[in-house]
Amino acid sequence: MDEEKLNMLTSLFKKSDRILVAFSGGVDSSFLLYVLNKFTNSEVKGLTIKTPYIPQWEVDEASSFCKKHDIDHQIIELPFPESVINNPGDRCYRCKKILFSKISEYAQTEGFNIIADGSNADDTGDYRPGMKALKELEIHSPLLELGIGKQEIRNKLKEFGLEVWNKPAYACLLTRLQHDVKVENKALSIVEKAEVYIKELGFPGTRVRLHGDLARLECPPTQITAICSAETSKNISEYIKNLGVKYVTIDIDGYRTGSMNSEKSSDYE
Repeated sequence: MDEEKLNMLTSLFKKSDRILVAFSGGVDSSFLLYVLNKFTNSEVKGLTIKTPYIPQWEVDEASSFCKKHDIDHQIIELPFPESVINNPGDRCYRCKKILFSKISEYAQTEGFNIIADGSNADDTGDYRPGMKALKELEIHSPLLELGIGKQEIRNKLKEFGLEVWNKPAYACLLTRLQHDVKVENKALSIVEKAEVYIKELGFPGTRVRLHGDLARLECPPTQITAICSAETSKNISEYIKNLGVKYVTIDIDGYRTGSMNSEKSSDYE
């Protein structure tokens, strides 16, 4: 990303603006929140929504990022929305509508005149029904508006010396579960604990997809050989089975987005 684009981003806002950034802790929202806080004279705050299907470690990382960079930050907890309890095919639209409606309420109550999210230019090339909810609620997406893409964001974060520049992409835990099946707390717990364990073994970005009693692991293709080694696969299998799963498999196709989707029914996952 050249300086011109960075200047265009910061010049979108006035000193009098009070900006509330929907902050997941991911690469894109981290970049947006950091830049607006550091390079504008606007009042900026990050707001993170915690739901039962958002891993606690993601919320903790978001909080840690804001503390480290002296950014005002608020976490709001929401109960499991009834409209997504059965993990419907359009759950991303429903979820974003609920979450961003809550963010809008917070912004109105606290006097923020702008709500911004980290959607970027690359998001237009994927099937993302959640974007529809953002448009309906008039959420600003500055990175998308200026044509700033993911790689530019990562490069600039690296240039800034921020540790999140190479953070893997993540999605909510519902993307690991089958559609149109009631979501149980046990299933969410299995996925979260399993993915944390696998991450700590040195395989970040691995997805644990649940199909009833079977856990299907998707990891980056370059890591398949290592994760399939006798000792590593044995440790992973034993750990996940102890969580309450009967069968553990490695998907030889590796990680790909939306593999639990049917007929493109949800976001990039």
